[in-house]
Order: sequence, then C-alpha cells, then structure tokens
Amino acid sequence: MARLRVGVDVGGTFTDLVAFDEESGRLLHLKTLSTPREPWRGFLAAVDGVGAGYDSIEVIVHATTLGTNMLLGQEGLEPPRALLITNEGFRDVVEIGRQNRPELYNLFFERPRPLVPRSRRVGIKGRIGPRGEELEPIDEGEVARVAREHCGEVEVFVVSLLHSYRNPAHEARVKEVVARECPGAIVVASHEVDPQPGEYERTSTTLVNALLKPVLSRYLSRLKAELRARGYTGELLVMRSNGGVASVEAAVEKPAAFIESGPAAGAVAVAYMSRLMGVGKALGFDMGGTTAKASAVVNGEPLVVSEYEVGGRVHMGRTLRGSGYPVRFPHIDLAEVSAGGGTIAWVDEGGALRVGPVSAGADPGPACYGRGGSRPTVTDANLVLGRLPRSLAGGAVVLREDLAREALKRLGDELGMDPVEAAAGVVRIANAVMARALRLVSVERGHDPREFSLFAFGGAGPLHAVDLARELGVREVVVPPLPGVFSALGLLLADYRHDYYASIVEKASRLADGVVEEKFRRLEERAVETLKSEGVAGEDIRLARMLGMRYWGQAYELEVPYRGSLREAVEDFHKLHEARYGYSMPGEEVEVVTARLEAIGLVAKPRLPRGEEVEHKPQPRGWREVYFDGEGWVRAGVYPREGLKPGAVIEGPAVVESDESTVLVPPGYTAKVDALHSIRIRVS
Repeated sequence: MARLRVGVDVGGTFTDLVAFDEESGRLLHLKTLSTPREPWRGFLAAVDGVGAGYDSIEVIVHATTLGTNMLLGQEGLEPPRALLITNEGFRDVVEIGRQNRPELYNLFFERPRPLVPRSRRVGIKGRIGPRGEELEPIDEGEVARVAREHCGEVEVFVVSLLHSYRNPAHEARVKEVVARECPGAIVVASHEVDPQPGEYERTSTTLVNALLKPVLSRYLSRLKAELRARGYTGELLVMRSNGGVASVEAAVEKPAAFIESGPAAGAVAVAYMSRLMGVGKALGFDMGGTTAKASAVVNGEPLVVSEYEVGGRVHMGRTLRGSGYPVRFPHIDLAEVSAGGGTIAWVDEGGALRVGPVSAGADPGPACYGRGGSRPTVTDANLVLGRLPRSLAGGAVVLREDLAREALKRLGDELGMDPVEAAAGVVRIANAVMARALRLVSVERGHDPREFSLFAFGGAGPLHAVDLARELGVREVVVPPLPGVFSALGLLLADYRHDYYASIVEKASRLADGVVEEKFRRLEERAVETLKSEGVAGEDIRLARMLGMRYWGQAYELEVPYRGSLREAVEDFHKLHEARYGYSMPGEEVEVVTARLEAIGLVAKPRLPRGEEVEHKPQPRGWREVYFDGEGWVRAGVYPREGLKPGAVIEGPAVVESDESTVLVPPGYTAKVDALHSIRIRVS
C-alpha cells in the first residue's frame, strides 16, 4: 500500500500538487485551476486528482495566499471587526507610524487605511516604564467596562501596551479581564506575538496576526473537516514565510508568520537543489499565472529578512516602505512583481504599452483559455509567438490561438502594430519588469548576479529565463525537475521551523553571559517541547542562537550568532556592520536588543531520481515555427521532457514541453540534462 507525503500549493491561477510515495520512491504531480473565492475546493480537487485513497496519505503540507489576499482586499475575505486596547494617549500610534513617505514627490499619496478605525481604538490608564517598572497601575474597572461595551460588537480584542516586551504583567492582566467579561472572544496580546521594542511595529504585527486569526482558523477548520469526511487521518501542516512548516495549531496561533508561504516553498526547493548540485549561489525565479517572484540562495540557504510589509504597494518588485503594514517575523527575502502568465497587457493614456498589474487570474483567465477572458495577457503573447503547446496542465486547459491572436490584434491596433509585434512587445516589457525583481534580490543586496545560476520554475518561468539571464549577465539557467509544480515540491523539502524571541535591551558592557544563557535556556525549553509535540524526535532537533545588536542610539539591529560569549558576539557585530554598511565603530557602546532562537525539526526528504549522464543528441518529436527577437520566425525542434535522459544535449532553437511547464532554448544556446534530470542552459 502506498504511503504518500503530499504538498499542495494554492496559487492565484493554479493549484499545484506533488506527492511522494515513500514505498516506491515515485513522485506524482498535477496542476488544477484554483478556486479563488473558495480555495479549499481547489485544494481538495488537487488531492482527489492523485487517485490514491485518503487512507494512504500520511502527511499533507499546505501553502496558501489567504493572508495576503485578505490584506489586499479580496472579495469574500473581509477582515473581522477588532478592538485595540492600548495606553491612554497612544491609540493613534498605528496611524502615525514611522512617517515614511513611500512616494516622496507624490502630493496625493495616501497612507494605508488603519487596520482598526479610530472608533475602535481605546486608551486605558496604566503604564509600564522602559525598565519594566510599574509607573501607574492599570484601571481594571475601565478595562472591564470597555470589554462589556464592545462584547458582541467585535470578534477580536487586541492588547498592545507600552514596554510589554520588558514586563508583560499589564497586558496579561488586561487579557484576563477581557476574557472574563467577554467569554468566547479572541484576545491577542502583543507580548505573546512580538516581544520586541518598537511600539508601532509590535502593534502592527499583533493587529495583522489578530485579524488573520479567525480567517485562517475558519479556513483550516473547514479544510480539516472536509479531509476528515473523506477519511483522512494523517497530519495537516502549513508552510511558514520563513521556509519551515508547522502544525495547524501553530498556524492559527501566529497566522502572520504564514503570509508568504507559497513563494517561500519555492525558495526552499531552490536551496535544496542548489545543495545537491553543488551550486554555491542561486537566484530563484518563479513565474506563475498571477505574479513572478525572485529569491536568492547563498551557500544552500535562502536569504532571510526579519521584517516585511504586507498589503502595501509594490513598484517594480520593490515594496514601497510605509505603504503597507509592518510584520516582524522572519521571512525569506522575496521580490514579487505583477508579471505572471495571466497578467494583462494594455495601452495607457500616453499611448504606451503596459503590462500589469491587473491579472486575469484563473477565472476568466487569459483569452486563449476560452473561458470568457478577452484581454491580452503574457500567456496569449507566448502562444501567438509559437512558444506554447496546444494545452496546459496535462490537457486540463486547451489553448485557443485564434482567441489569443484576436485579443492581441485589438491591442496591436491601438499601437499601430500587427499581433506578432504586439506579442513580442508584451514579452519584452514583462521581461524588463521581472529582471527588476531579480536585481532587487541580488544587486541591491550587494551580490553580483554574474556569480549566480538562475533556477527557473513555475508554469511560465522556463519560457522567459534565458532572456532574463542574458539581461543580468547570468551564465547558466537551471530548469529543475517538475518546474511547473516546483513550489509544491518545496513543501515536501521543508523542515519544521519556529522562531522564539526574548527581549534584553541592555548595553553589552552591563550584561553577563549568564543572563543571556538563561534567556536562551527558557526559549530552548519551549522550542523542544513544541517540536516534540509535532512528532519530531530529539536527535532531529537543531537549535541556533542569535542576538539582535546595534550601536547605542541606532534604530535598527543586525543579527549575529551567539556561541556562549558576549565578547565574541560584539566582535562579530563590528565585522558584520563593516561588511554591511562599509564602516564600523569599535570604540562605541553596543546594545543587545533581543535574543532569537531558531528551532528546526528535520524531516525526511523525497529521494529525487538520479541517472548516469551519457552524452547523446535526442531527436525532436516535431518542429514548430517560433518567434525570437532579432531572429524573427525560426524553425525550432520540439522535445517531450519525459523522454529526455541524463546526458541529452539539445541545440537551440528548441522547445521542451511537459505537462506542467514549457522550456524555451533560444538560438545560440545549448541545453543539457544532468544526472538529477535538471536542464542546464548555457551559451553555445
């Protein structure tokens, strides 16, 4: 009987699934159209499509964009009503923010709407000081009155009081009183979510977490109920934005840590493949139906940031700082642009061709899907240029070139171009937008893209990868096995991962190693207990200690490893500051702000098939006219990917087709299949 581990990635256009049979070692995969208004339906359709009984599935790992969709205002995902309880005089902190101006010269820029309106933000008497001392006791009668007054009116109470990271006593008491006066309400306190300094960021993180909590809880409860009704008795895990997985209970407790779970899975898969292949530096390029994402992996580990913004505006892959809602959880460093296969091309008021940000999504989808869409998209352009087969997703979507050509003719008429010229223009502009995202995670992070290999995946990624590599100076493109469902494969490669924080906020010269050790000891007890409750054996637990440090008076920290010596940590901080900013100040006082514990529970990974490379030149299955910039229409060989064995060498121009993705090899390039069945493309 099969023993399956299943990864399901619900995207904006397609829902992808990869299943690993632990008995036979086989990898199964499929793509189905997503159901954005009821994402659980697309999820279940994908699992049903495996064809195995639910009793044969041991683990399902899920990635979802539910959190992002709610904060971006997707219909049918209205945030719950919430009430913020804070200190008297501080209820406008979430609206004042940090006064960042995302668009310096835009006189009409509007700050993001507060997550909770002013009418549902309440200040109460009571104050904890910056050293954790009580300056004024809280007025419990006032708290009780507020709770009774709003009970039934709001679904979630959020408590965020000054300096609770040093002393959470007041927050804990307020939570107790609210829970007593309004039984059944969800009460979220900031010291349980983000016990770090910075009242704005801490309050914002807690609010995002609290608003997502009932939404994610309902979704996962519905999903679990549907799975149980089908006879599923195994585990359901959820992908985190930091590249790890956790239980449903952990997801519901801190849902803000799961906002970018799908793109994170793709970066995890790139990291795993780069380690297997011995590639030290890799750029991940994930182009799906709605967006394109870029990530960077150095020495087998994805680059991670400690804070990000959600629900904000994005310009050319860069999140406009101050346009969204800060969330302080570790998050794989990603740049995302509206340049997926379903992204719509249009002509602006100045007569210029534009691509995005609006997407046709899964319903109605690109014009060529024949589902009612009439506006030209990137997929329509690729079809008209001869780069796509006549069907996608194993025949689930039949493409109609006549509808694509009709849509691009209308676009071309506005531009004074024929449909082919318009299609080529759409692809060029989409490539320019996606190249910007790749520069953001490489050049703007201090890395030279010429030292990297470009891993291209997603349903459309391998179509555009060589053009992007040429633009960036990248020497090699790698198209891994199962590129169209690669993020779903990443779900099966991810380990359990949790992050725990403790506030310190003290000058290093005044701290003793014993104090820091005690902080980490308590965090480690919690971490080990959590991982063991998730079924991780003791020998599979890995713990890493980090200190958030800064020069006295600085506003932002750098993280350095803590190996038992504060003196060594301070020295490491100076070196890291020098490397990051070009200078250091060894004579200045260093402040230790937080202790962070990274807890990892290792899981068994699928065995990817290997073969012996025997160089040969396979024969194409057929030929097709394909349009290339600078070349025009060129006769290209068409190869089925499933028939390519390790050592196969293909000279461009060529098209390599599979059920879930299409690889384009332009003239002047050579593709070779390696032992791991990856296609590696270089200049001939």
